[in-house]
Amino acid sequence: MRPLSALLYAAPALAAGIVYNDQIDAAYDFVIAGGGLAGLVLASRLSEDSNTTVLVLEAGASGDAVKSRIDIPGNAYYSSLLGTTYDWQYVTEPQARLGNRQLPWPRGKTLGGSTAVNGLYLVRPSALEVDAWSQLLPGQSSAAAWSWASLFEAMKKSENFTEPSEKIKNAGRIMYDITSHGRSGPLHYSYPGYIVPIVGNWTATLDWIGIPPSPDANGGSGWGGFIATSSINPTNWTRSYSRSAYIDPLGPRPNLAILPNATVTRILWAPQKDGNGKAIASGVEFASDRGAPRRTVNARKEVILAGGAIGSPNIAMHSGIGPRNVLERLNIPVVYELPGVGAHLQDHLATEVVFRTTAETAASIRNSDQLDNGTAAPFLSFINSAIAYANITDLFGDWAPTFQEELRANLTDSLNRLSLTTDDRVKKGYQAVYEMTMNKLLMSQVGQVELLFSLTGTSSGSDTIAIQAALQHPFSQGHLYINTTDPFDSPVIDPNYLAHDGDILMLREGLKLARKLGQTQPLNASIVEEVSPGNAIQTDDDWDGWLLGKVQTEYHPGCTMSMLPEDHAGVVDSDLRLYGTSNVRVADSSIFPIQFAAHLMAPTYGMAEQAASVIKAQYNGAPPPASTVSTSAPGSATQTGSPSSSGGNTNGASRFGIAPMIGSVVVGLAGCLVMW
Repeated sequence: MRPLSALLYAAPALAAGIVYNDQIDAAYDFVIAGGGLAGLVLASRLSEDSNTTVLVLEAGASGDAVKSRIDIPGNAYYSSLLGTTYDWQYVTEPQARLGNRQLPWPRGKTLGGSTAVNGLYLVRPSALEVDAWSQLLPGQSSAAAWSWASLFEAMKKSENFTEPSEKIKNAGRIMYDITSHGRSGPLHYSYPGYIVPIVGNWTATLDWIGIPPSPDANGGSGWGGFIATSSINPTNWTRSYSRSAYIDPLGPRPNLAILPNATVTRILWAPQKDGNGKAIASGVEFASDRGAPRRTVNARKEVILAGGAIGSPNIAMHSGIGPRNVLERLNIPVVYELPGVGAHLQDHLATEVVFRTTAETAASIRNSDQLDNGTAAPFLSFINSAIAYANITDLFGDWAPTFQEELRANLTDSLNRLSLTTDDRVKKGYQAVYEMTMNKLLMSQVGQVELLFSLTGTSSGSDTIAIQAALQHPFSQGHLYINTTDPFDSPVIDPNYLAHDGDILMLREGLKLARKLGQTQPLNASIVEEVSPGNAIQTDDDWDGWLLGKVQTEYHPGCTMSMLPEDHAGVVDSDLRLYGTSNVRVADSSIFPIQFAAHLMAPTYGMAEQAASVIKAQYNGAPPPASTVSTSAPGSATQTGSPSSSGGNTNGASRFGIAPMIGSVVVGLAGCLVMW
């Protein structure tokens, strides 16, 4: 293989607005806290009006010094920035159900945020899920802006789709509907320039176990098996991320400033409230590091929090917005009590079944040093993208309706036992999401477990492949909160993983499906053995004990600043305004009230585009965002194969009383579960 140094890309001319001399103005119309995915989308869109001034404050560095490591897609596996200064390196609290393991939670800390370091998946949620979001906002004036019809158009607005070559299309058995894609947006959606041959067996093997191929996974029916689109620029096989898509191509914009190495420490408030008794943000305080002088900048119109699912609630609480008991314990003056700040935390949880194979893998090809000149760049654009979403009938077969009834019967117990707070508003929000998931999504075609085909090597060697299973709609919710007054300290993160027994059941059945895929044609023709968990794991109790010691994050935290009614512990309304304030909004993955059966990057790009439209409509007199409510039919979960062929487990009826955790097994999976 040609060395990676041969693939380094020349640094571009200084991108529009990025400030390298630390000099900014005293005031801007909009001050955006966070230069990740949503922050840079908003900066680009709001500054399209030359009369509007925009400042972005990003805690991390510009990323210029590690440009080649960001740009090469394969570096997500082979030269990752995780664990470096470009990663926030968060760690969870000990998780009781996981044997008190503390799980790493990496997040991107640079311009582009996690879009600069993730696994590049562009997987959209299904229409049913997005419409469920809008239905959680009864009576809110802009609820329809968050229906599928509206978010679908916003996601397409962000997109510049390139069809794969016939060679790549045939090699991967790739299916898509061109009408579900945008062609003129900033962000590249495409496929790798190289397909490892075994990928071609993915959808055929899924079909054999009753999970059919999806002909249009991006059009609102994101279930079944498919090869996902990725954020790759096919003109040069580089990563397309929020900085390279929305900022670097811009010409000079004197009304836009983007300051790296600037951590927002708190929002500053005007001494008086507005006529409705709401707090008015006058600006923000920020600093380059813990020991640096604190600086301030004024906001003429709005402060926008775009710090992500961890950063935005962290800023809000240090600014006096959040749960009263948290703020008063730290003697932080309560500007407005919002118990939902940091609450409703949801994440995708995953682990994998590993097989030894005789087939080529991406890892074995890379290690072979046999790539011809001119093929290294397309090969290094290869990333894992073979994926499937298994619905509840795929998991449980004929027992699925019984599972739903057990969930319904356990609602009251779940509210009392699983809630990490006594606040009735938080419990009402939990109940609303629980019931929406149980009644609208669970028995539909929407996936409850994601299956992902990983070919980039495991800790067992380059001749191994993995099929990962990830829970998509957890009934367990966690929270995060601050426990010091220093905004440079990480918040306390407690995802409360697998606290609800139903989550364990669904993940277990997903792992059984992963095993069955490795035993099914045509994939099984190249499988030598199952390496992990191996033949010793057979019974339900075996699976449960094993997975509790193995699971880790799929890197999709969200919902900590949920868009819900305020009396459901919501944090923002349907116009993204922070309750109790007149001019603070939140725009990032923290505002989703439910988890999607998807990777969060695509819906967050759509959300950010929609947020820009909402804000522009207020200030520029533009028409409001599309308000057509889609009428996606709920459908029902169906299964082509028999329950036994799909992993359905008729013994599941007795499994709501999961046995106590039997001890933790700490494993090193760094570099394996790169599924962003």
